[in-house]
Amino acid sequence: CCPTLEFGGDKGAIWESCACMRTICQLFEGGEKYYPKDPIMRGKIDLVCDWKNTSMYPPFYHIAYCMFGVAVDEAKAKEDFKKLCDEHFPVLLDTFLKDTKFCYSDTPTIADLGVAPLFTLIKGRPKFWAAVPEGIKEYHARVIEAFPEADEYFSMLDGFATGFKGEGADAEP
Repeated sequence: CCPTLEFGGDKGAIWESCACMRTICQLFEGGEKYYPKDPIMRGKIDLVCDWKNTSMYPPFYHIAYCMFGVAVDEAKAKEDFKKLCDEHFPVLLDTFLKDTKFCYSDTPTIADLGVAPLFTLIKGRPKFWAAVPEGIKEYHARVIEAFPEADEYFSMLDGFATGFKGEGADAEP
């Protein structure tokens, strides 16, 4: 389920969504629109992508992986959601989105593509989604709207999450 780019010959492969997006932006014309060549801006984008992978993503395991048929700990899901709300959402809103519509920018970048669609998975637990701060929901909607060419995929993910009726779907945060 992890995005992977396979290269011919001895070049091997690259996996992990942010690494794939960085590589695609560097390989193809127009990529600087989403991953600017300015080294400071790239550093900020890389910071957000690394933060997403190392800090913000781990709490999603017990919150969202029940949708994939994985046994999760409901008490841990509640604890992890609290951590998202108390620690990670404020970093996103008060640091990465401070005075900008997107992470460190008024135009979307791969950082936003790495972060915002992940929030869709919270919709698999409607009571958790109801407790997500409005600023996070507004950011999520802005990013989804900024990429109309990906609407088919965003809609598929949204339908998957909102259609989940399994164990934990009705849990309180």
